[in-house]
Amino acid sequence: MSRTTVANLRNEPSKLLKLRGSATMEGAHMLLFAILISGILTMWVPSRWALSGFQLAIFALLAGRILADWRQHRNLRNEPTGVLLALVIGWGGTQLLLGWSVDPFRTLEEILNWTTNLAAFALAFELASHPARRQRFLTGLLIFASVLAVVAMLTAFSSPPGFIAWWIDVGTGLPTLGPFVYRNQYAAFVEVILPIALLRALLSARPALYLVAIALLFASVIAGGSRTGAILCATEIVLVPLLAWTRGLAPGRAIVRVTLGSLLAVASFTLVAGWEFIWARFQEPNPYGLRWDLLRSSIEMVKARPWTGFGLGTWAQAYPGFALFDDGNYVNQAHNDWAQWTVEGGIPMLAILLAVAARAVRPALRSIWGVGLLAVLLHSCVDYPLQQRPVLAAFFFVMLGLAMNPPAPDHLSPNPS
Repeated sequence: MSRTTVANLRNEPSKLLKLRGSATMEGAHMLLFAILISGILTMWVPSRWALSGFQLAIFALLAGRILADWRQHRNLRNEPTGVLLALVIGWGGTQLLLGWSVDPFRTLEEILNWTTNLAAFALAFELASHPARRQRFLTGLLIFASVLAVVAMLTAFSSPPGFIAWWIDVGTGLPTLGPFVYRNQYAAFVEVILPIALLRALLSARPALYLVAIALLFASVIAGGSRTGAILCATEIVLVPLLAWTRGLAPGRAIVRVTLGSLLAVASFTLVAGWEFIWARFQEPNPYGLRWDLLRSSIEMVKARPWTGFGLGTWAQAYPGFALFDDGNYVNQAHNDWAQWTVEGGIPMLAILLAVAARAVRPALRSIWGVGLLAVLLHSCVDYPLQQRPVLAAFFFVMLGLAMNPPAPDHLSPNPS
């Protein structure tokens, strides 16, 4: 920047404040990305320090943004979804104050997790107001997820079950996928990222790298063995081009070329990764039998406390009194996020989160890549992608914040500067 430019800015305080605000926003955008990636890479850590560090970083970044906005006399933009998330936090506090929670400590911990979700959403919603900044954030996530897909397949094939990176035993006895200890949670992560790669391939004059990313992401879900994840990711491969075609974002020839290229790349990488494991899982008799039994128990739990719930975060503590069977194993989740939320928070909690889901539909379809968020909400009907791992839930709300702000489309350029 020349001396003349600096002198002019000194003579125009408003322009200088605007420049400083832009630089600060860019730094916050990079910090949020780093915090999110660090949190995902340490999700497997059983000790509390990893999650606490992630949450403190999110809260500190939000506090910094609020302070910066106050200094520049800027008001935070309101979004009804943020109000709904605040209602969840308030409802948990009400359960504590009125003694409705069967485990106050778990409820307090879950209130903290939902506060993190609100902070993550607010940060992403504000930082996404600049289209190029939002696109760079999505590009970074796509690169990270593509690399992680390679690591996930390597660990799925060669790491002992229940071990992270071949040598850290996390005690699950299940195949791990990079830092993910559960296949369905990894699949939910890919469900959010895959539509980004699909849309970029459709809009790019040279889609080859995006096709490779699509194939890597899909093949890693197949290698992990998530049945629902495989179905939803396959649906996205068809749905995203269809949405792009209906919106007139690309000519029909490009739509057909990229769709066929995606399917061919996916088929090729899946053959290399191996399809036998997931095919065997699809052949299991009554594969969702356990989930059905847990759902029936959850329904009985809701009937017992339809309006107050048992307390946020307390499904596992309340479940034994309503269990339909006992095989000696500890059941930690309902394997249905929607049922679990209703058990813990009653019908009011269900109503709030249904409103959150309803508000997500329009921006998800508008951005096109946001259909991955809807896929996760569907996946939540048969598993728990938004339970147990608070960092993964915060990642979901970051992506929701990115999709909701601003109303301008995300597809102006696949490679924003």
